[in-house]
Amino acid sequence: MNLPTVEAALARMLAQVAPLDAEDVMLARTDGRRLGAPVKAGRDQPPFDASAMDGWAVRSADVREGATLRIVGESVAGRGLDLAIARGETARIFTGAPLPPGTDRVVIQEEVDRRGDIAVFKATTSASRHVRRRGCDFRGGETLLEAGTRMNPWRLALAASAGAALLRCARRPRVAILATGDELVEPGGPAGPDQIYNSGAPSLAAFVARHGGAPQVLVPSGDDQAAIAVAAAAATFDVLVTIGGASVGDHDLVKPALRDLGAVLHVEGVAMRPGKPVWFATLPDGRAVLGLPGNPASALVCAELFLAAILAKQQGGEVGDRFETMVLSGILPANGPRVHYIRAHSAPGPDGVRRVTPFANQDTSLVTIMAAANALIRRLPHAPAVADGEPVSVLAPTP
Repeated sequence: MNLPTVEAALARMLAQVAPLDAEDVMLARTDGRRLGAPVKAGRDQPPFDASAMDGWAVRSADVREGATLRIVGESVAGRGLDLAIARGETARIFTGAPLPPGTDRVVIQEEVDRRGDIAVFKATTSASRHVRRRGCDFRGGETLLEAGTRMNPWRLALAASAGAALLRCARRPRVAILATGDELVEPGGPAGPDQIYNSGAPSLAAFVARHGGAPQVLVPSGDDQAAIAVAAAAATFDVLVTIGGASVGDHDLVKPALRDLGAVLHVEGVAMRPGKPVWFATLPDGRAVLGLPGNPASALVCAELFLAAILAKQQGGEVGDRFETMVLSGILPANGPRVHYIRAHSAPGPDGVRRVTPFANQDTSLVTIMAAANALIRRLPHAPAVADGEPVSVLAPTP
């Protein structure tokens, strides 16, 4: 069976995904959301020529060693001096305050001696003007943030500086998460001798929230095709993410259950490791279903590669190229026919260069390794062996 590459599989998935509608969101609540419309500046920033330092607002022609200027007032942030400064005059000014009319320069306070109502200029006066020109940050009408941009505290500050109280944001994708398998019990509950705790659903819920989605963890379903179909049919979602039951064994019943609901499969396996059994389908009403393998590492690797991109598109954006080159610490053997994402740990070396060290044991059931990893080394199909100190392609998972 010829399985699609990661890139081809993702393209098939995204072809079935459409952006959701948008809504107005209070500025302070937009962190992690994606913009549904651009943010434009309503005016220049700063809206006036402003002082970059505490000092004295002057006319450049008046500044020379030993010059004495008459102090006629002061300009402070939020309360400027509405008085034209004439020749031979100066005004006290503070950082962020508007320059009074007639002035074009600020001399810092360390370079001036004040003697009553007279300012005496020293010989060490700097040539710098210490002025932030009107509109030096942005101009009125300028697009500051494009639609699809994912908001963070830095971008939120930019929108706030433009005076935006509400931002048009894409609606959060509703993501239902259904873990399957008779072996699963919920953390905190009693576990039988043949059972394990459900680590997949809570970790995927956190992943969804970090990518702007609204997760809902469904009551886990055992290995019961009818029960899986009932749980999926009853849930409200834009994306259904199933965990486990993704392969072709006698107890892998998720795909048959979704077919009972009319799902059409667009991806059924991908040429990758871990995560080969991952699949993608759409229901008759167009809603998406992403089937992830049951092993925690496989599920999260597939989430990084596929679910993040699906959620981004539903919010009008894209994840972009998240791979970077790092120096390998250790050795890697030649790779096989599938792209391999190797859990690893990256950190700066003694020389300041960031190095990445693969974990020796890549068993996808090991949650300790998954928790310790902060990088995935990408090994392309049939890639040759890599020696210590050579470059490798690395994906940093969602922090």
